[in-house]
Amino acid sequence: MSHQTGIQAGNDVKDIFASARNGDQYRVLKIVIEDEQLTMGDTRHASLPWDQEYDSLVLPLLEDDLPCYILYRLDSTNNQGYEWLFLAWSPDSSAIRHKMLYAGTRATLKKEFGGGHIKDEIFGTTKDDVSLSGYKKYLTSQSAPLPLTTAEEELRRIKLSEVQTDISVDTKQQTLQGVAFPLHGDAVEALQRFREKDVNYVQLHIDFEKELIKLCNTDPTEVKDLPKRIPKDTARYHFFLYKHSHEGDYLESTVFIYSMPGYNCSVKERMLYSSCKNPLVDMVENSLQIEIEKKLEIDNGDELTSDFLYEEVHPKQHAHKQAFAKPKGPAGKRGGRRITRPPAEGEED
Repeated sequence: MSHQTGIQAGNDVKDIFASARNGDQYRVLKIVIEDEQLTMGDTRHASLPWDQEYDSLVLPLLEDDLPCYILYRLDSTNNQGYEWLFLAWSPDSSAIRHKMLYAGTRATLKKEFGGGHIKDEIFGTTKDDVSLSGYKKYLTSQSAPLPLTTAEEELRRIKLSEVQTDISVDTKQQTLQGVAFPLHGDAVEALQRFREKDVNYVQLHIDFEKELIKLCNTDPTEVKDLPKRIPKDTARYHFFLYKHSHEGDYLESTVFIYSMPGYNCSVKERMLYSSCKNPLVDMVENSLQIEIEKKLEIDNGDELTSDFLYEEVHPKQHAHKQAFAKPKGPAGKRGGRRITRPPAEGEED
């Protein structure tokens, strides 16, 4: 669940939403935030097929320094009516407070309009991102499989070759740093929603038979809820959006948690979860562009307290270690130093 701003839709927006959902009067709706509520910024009517008037209707509505939301009606339908494209426009040049305000209100707008009517959702910082060609690139990327990591490509080659190895003093064995199971579609979608801060928690598990990493849940989670999210009898991967304040600043840090409840799990489960962990993190950081602030490994959910998370994300700087001082000798005058040696040959004692 994304961080809510408390901003709600005005009556004019709700009336136009109802009319837009139930008919074909509108092609484009532009929604902005004014006076701490969602307000209708502009509307456009349809005159051509959706793809022939997309750029001419959408792009002029985008301002270079101010975010907004765009709802664009497609010509396709589902069981609830026409399908719509939801564009979240947040240009790089806009103020940080505006970006945060619009990011925190996205979930509210989708709820007010009706998520069942929204076919696709695009976040854009440049006009190329939300143009017609940008939308088509988005559709292509969604239908294409995720690129293989180095470990996945290595594993694929090994499976294809099915090399039979003979162990001897002259044999060189090929090893892997990790085994990369692909992410199931639901897991990819959940992580994308996590990246956009529509959800603040994602839990994944490994399907050993199908060799897939699948989604467990995206239950709304606060720090106090984390311990009960950690199973006591099986391993899991967790992604948590840790919202907190540090030195007067409000921060949202992504924390990756690998939970393994010790010897309550089988050897196979411990080995596979451990081996899949690094390739999963690489895929999330590089392919899904999610920056992980802290990676944790735990065996018990009770460790996940507020103080523990804070100290892990913001470790204390160790004070300078004072050099060891040699203690002083006893006070007072000391006698001369005596050197004792055995007498040489021919000397008298």
